[in-house]
Amino acid sequence: MIQDHDMGMRMGRSNTTIRNDRVSVYTVSGDGLGSQARITRDGRLSVFLDMKKQLPELPANHAPAVEEFAVDKHEWRDVPNLNVLICIVGSRGDVQPYVALGKRLQRDGHRVRLATHETFRKFVSVENGLEFFDIGGDPADLMSYMVKNPGLIPGMESLTKGDIFRKREMLDEMMTGCWLACHAADQKTGRPFIADAIISNPPVFAHIHCAEALGVPLLMSFTMPWCSTTDFHHPLVNINASNASSGFNSVASYALFELVTWQGIGDLINTFRKKTLGLQSLTMLTGPGILERMKVPWTYCMSPALIPKPNDWKNHIDVVGFYFLDLATNFTPSPELQAFLDAGEPPVYIGFGSVVVDDPQTMTETIFQATRQVGVRALVSAGWGGLGGATIPDHVFILGNVPHDWLFSNDRVSAVVHHGGAGTAAIGLAKGRPTVVIPFFGDQMFWGEMIHRAGAGPEPIPHKELTVHNLSEAIRYAISPGAKEAAGRMAEQIRSEDGVGQGVDSFYKHLPLLNMRCDLDPKRVAVWWSTELCLKISVFAAQVLADAGKLDLESLDLHRSKEYNTRRRIRDPLSGGSTAIFWTATNYAGGLAKIFYSPVEGIVKTTTAIPRGVVMTLTSLSEGFTNLPTLYGSKVRKRKEVKDFTSGMEEGAKDLLFGFYDGITGLALEPYEGAKKDGWKGALKGVGRGCLNLYMRPAAGVIALVASPINGAVLDVQHKYGRFKFMRQQQKLNAKVRLAEGEQAVRESTEKERSIVLQAYEKFSREEAMKERRDRWVWLTERAFEEEMEDGEEDGGDSDTDT
Repeated sequence: MIQDHDMGMRMGRSNTTIRNDRVSVYTVSGDGLGSQARITRDGRLSVFLDMKKQLPELPANHAPAVEEFAVDKHEWRDVPNLNVLICIVGSRGDVQPYVALGKRLQRDGHRVRLATHETFRKFVSVENGLEFFDIGGDPADLMSYMVKNPGLIPGMESLTKGDIFRKREMLDEMMTGCWLACHAADQKTGRPFIADAIISNPPVFAHIHCAEALGVPLLMSFTMPWCSTTDFHHPLVNINASNASSGFNSVASYALFELVTWQGIGDLINTFRKKTLGLQSLTMLTGPGILERMKVPWTYCMSPALIPKPNDWKNHIDVVGFYFLDLATNFTPSPELQAFLDAGEPPVYIGFGSVVVDDPQTMTETIFQATRQVGVRALVSAGWGGLGGATIPDHVFILGNVPHDWLFSNDRVSAVVHHGGAGTAAIGLAKGRPTVVIPFFGDQMFWGEMIHRAGAGPEPIPHKELTVHNLSEAIRYAISPGAKEAAGRMAEQIRSEDGVGQGVDSFYKHLPLLNMRCDLDPKRVAVWWSTELCLKISVFAAQVLADAGKLDLESLDLHRSKEYNTRRRIRDPLSGGSTAIFWTATNYAGGLAKIFYSPVEGIVKTTTAIPRGVVMTLTSLSEGFTNLPTLYGSKVRKRKEVKDFTSGMEEGAKDLLFGFYDGITGLALEPYEGAKKDGWKGALKGVGRGCLNLYMRPAAGVIALVASPINGAVLDVQHKYGRFKFMRQQQKLNAKVRLAEGEQAVRESTEKERSIVLQAYEKFSREEAMKERRDRWVWLTERAFEEEMEDGEEDGGDSDTDT
């Protein structure tokens, strides 16, 4: 496998050399702009850009505050009981913090389903009492792959042995499993479940796409930084651009990570969106950075004592502290372990958790020799790496599965040596144990650097560079008085934090509760929407009203408490048309290539690429011409969504009529509006806008007259045979589950609970009350559109509409 790539690139002529385990690529361009990219031995991508022009510093307010949708800033603790889905991909250390979070949410009355790998079923459901759902995937295979390919770019061994294909298959399986976890019945008991909210870590990849399909709120959560900031670079990417500030370099590293990741799995995500969820595909413009663009809230379960919250992580991002799960209370050590602990000075703990070590025999011998040289006793955890197996010296004890919160307490160990997993690092620091990190991949180097910066351990040693000498020196550092003092200070700060409690509060604060509570009974979650009554209704309230003959259940729609419009609005015909043409060319070429290994799919993709591209180009040009006036300060009318051929004809005709009408009347209205705002200067600008609009608006109308009916006809076909068919089928299944939930809730209710709903209905069903709600709904919708057009934000941003 290629262990280290060293690439220097200049746009133009290139030269590539291979020497031993290193690859070097040099390119030279005529303009002298140079760059170098290097994949370090621990898998991180390091990029140097030779910028010829000085870039300005990022302003202090470069990240504005986020106006979150429908959050309750005052009564955010009044959360109705929810079906909460927690989706986690990773090792035991990734899953364990969210078991702690799930148990706290369950204690608050919520139904919690934790969806992860089958390996952890017993740990999640039997040992900790949470509902479990298997999403597929083998974490041992994932860990083995990550050890071989610790960064963003796979090595030669994985490319030649087919690891990439198997990894992609596993990712596809896990994304499908996550979607099933959102709405499928329990795999063992058959108990129905539909998620009201989703909590997910980033490696799930299906997170926002499932939330978009269901229309439910999503909270992202992780143990390492994933949101762009000027304070530090992405744990897997480091950019150093000359003539640019360190803040710019740090922010750019997150964008580069998103781009490289999308290049690798964007096709899988789009296939998942189209074939499984019935959603539109994303592009290179809309796919990378989608979480940041949608302003999805984040909760980082890492200690602010170790990593303070950056100033540019705004109100939708929280750093709350580590999530600890109490496993020590019911643990009793084996007599052999207790005898070893009692036989001498506290030993050093050494273990690599779920990491699959390439050469466990060599690693074991290194550990044995290093601890012998330092003169310390050692507890060595076999873990998934299979350490041990050799002749075990007297100063070493081979551990099985022992809870770290028990082992690291009460000075049972003097220091810990581990891979740098966030969970092990957290409990080690919380118990005041100096820490040596031997990183293998991912965020492990990052945690090693943070621990060293705090003085609680030496510089991390990448596992490929581990020797008896440097491990011995690292252990000596860890057992020194200075390291013990620094670790003790860190422990005091961490123990003062209630990470799990703050994590639950963070989840509640970011929920769109104003759009989740039932209007008739706010203690219950709304799952239905009544257009007739303009009300959000719970399953219980709907069934009560139906039983009383006051509501027809067939008239209800499933309520969507949070929308994610992941599509960027096209603002001009040039970018819209060029993007559509590029899509056509790439899909046609991709179809030709696919013919060789999947003939049927390749032929279908090739033959449909051009007609689909023509439709896409027409609709993109239409939208681009319609929105073009916003670029020079004019307002545009809100266009209704085209849903079928009939609505396409209607909207096309309206666009044509309003195009000529607005173009002509704008000659007078634009100078008048400009004068009101900026006096005579505004009037002159208005004259210019009016003249431009005289040509632009009718042109947009003519194109819309052709594009809208064609787009509607395509949607008609999709509704009958394509992706919308899948969406309707899933909605029917979800509605059936919700109806059953309502029947059960009524059977378990009291007369008083039912009377509360009926009394509230009498109040809300009055004509004046319904008119007020409808007027507010229309006003909020119109205001949200106007603010979007004025601010230049994408559709589906953070408006204040609560329906």
